[in-house]
This record gives sequence, structure tokens and C-alpha cells, in this order.
Amino acid sequence: MKGLSRSNLMYMRSFAAIWSDYQFVQAVLGQLPWYHQIALLDKIKTQNEREWYAKAAIEHGWSRNVLVHQIETELHKRQGAALTNFNKTLPAAQADIAQQLIKDPCILNFMTLDADAKEHDLENALVAHVQKFMLELGKGFAFIGRQHHLEAGDQDYYLDLLFYNYHLHSFVVIDLKIDDFKPEYAGKMQFYLSLVDDKLKSETDHPTIGLILCKSKNGVIVEYALRESTKPMGVAEYKVQITQSLPAEIAKVMPSIEEFESELSTEDNVITSIEPPAPGVA
Repeated sequence: MKGLSRSNLMYMRSFAAIWSDYQFVQAVLGQLPWYHQIALLDKIKTQNEREWYAKAAIEHGWSRNVLVHQIETELHKRQGAALTNFNKTLPAAQADIAQQLIKDPCILNFMTLDADAKEHDLENALVAHVQKFMLELGKGFAFIGRQHHLEAGDQDYYLDLLFYNYHLHSFVVIDLKIDDFKPEYAGKMQFYLSLVDDKLKSETDHPTIGLILCKSKNGVIVEYALRESTKPMGVAEYKVQITQSLPAEIAKVMPSIEEFESELSTEDNVITSIEPPAPGVA
């Protein structure tokens, strides 16, 4: 063989030293491209974690960038870590699958929120990045809609986000909270789940699952809130980039996004060329 760089030779040597199980190399690693292998060598220090991410990358068909993202956000620690009541409200096989689908915390660093953001701001941001949000949720999710309308007792109710998971054969209701978890959120979610089971679930669907995404939670309060619930639900935190709003006196003199875009789009402001400076001119 010719043309192998020094770095590639070093990676090959590391690969041979780390992966001593020939059967695992053939059955698992043989399905991953070389640059996935380099990510596993560079980003992970323990063998068990390397094996976990190698299998997950194959199962979910991750690109190298997605693999690196999942490693850097420590998916192996977050997956299945949410507080739920699935073991009491779902059959054992379905409870295991549902538990593994819910991560805690849910990493939403693909978007930013102001420090004084409201719940509708969080919802708008998630819908604007729904593809990335579904990647974070995991395999098998289909987005049905936001503010999904349901009616009961001549009153209107709206679900923040409604999904369907084809692995679970269940609707999944996500309720977004911009603040800390409160016990009454579980009662509201139980009502929503009963409503979806009655209005949307078919005979072939499994019970609807609820996920309350909140800024933070107290584990003891969550356990008490879910203890007597008869509907399957979980509670997880989300992590998002927070930006500080501009002071009012500065914000009022700054152009809006629309004004800024309009100004850039005018012909007079389009830069067509940049003349080099004359010799001797700084």
C-alpha cells in the first residue's frame, strides 16, 4: 500500500491495540466508515463507551458529525435517565423501550433563548428546529403538530407538541415548561393523555405517553407527583443556550431584524468588489 499518512498509520496502530476482539471488529466495526473509527479513538477513553457508541451509530445510522455530537453530549449517560412511571403503567417490554427513548437532560443547544423567554418562545424555537429536535428525541418519532386542538365538554384544549412513535406504536404528548417542575403539571398531563387516548388512539395503538420538558426539576417532587398517576409519563430537563436581552435604552435604537435584512438587500448596499489599497496605503 502507498500514500498512507503518518497520522493514519498511527490511527491504524491504535485501532489494532484497542480492538483486540476480532469478532467484534468483524461484526460491528466492519460496518462503520474509517472516519467514524477515528472519532471513536479520539473522543472516547474507555472501551465500554467505545463499544456502546459503535453499536448505537450502526443502529441509528449516524453520520460522523452526529456521532461526535452524541459523544460530546454524553448520550450514554442521558439515555433512559428521565424519571418516569413507565414500569407501573406500561407492559414490561414497552416500558423498557419507552424508558430508553427519553433522555435527561434533553440537549437543545441548536437554539438560543433570551433569559426572559416565555413558553411560546421555547415552542417556536423547537418547531423552527424540529428536525434537530427529533434527532435529539431519538429513533422512530414522527411530528404531528403544535398546539394540536382537542375538544372535551364544549371546551377547547391545545397540546404543545404532538408526536407519534412507530417503535412504541404510541402517540407522544410533550408539554413545555419554561420554569421548574410543579406537581400540578403531572395532573394536567394525565388529563391530556386521557383525552388523546379517547380522541386519537386507535385499537391497534398502545397507550399515549407524556413527556414534561422543564427548565429544572426536584427528583423527590417528581417521584411523588408520578407515584399515583395511572397514565405513562416522564419528566426531563432541557438544556439550551441562554442569551441576555439588550438593555432597553440600547434595544430601542437598534434596527429590527426585518429592517436590517431590508437594508442589506437594497442594491445600493450590495458590495460587488473590493478595491485593493494603493501601494503604501495602510
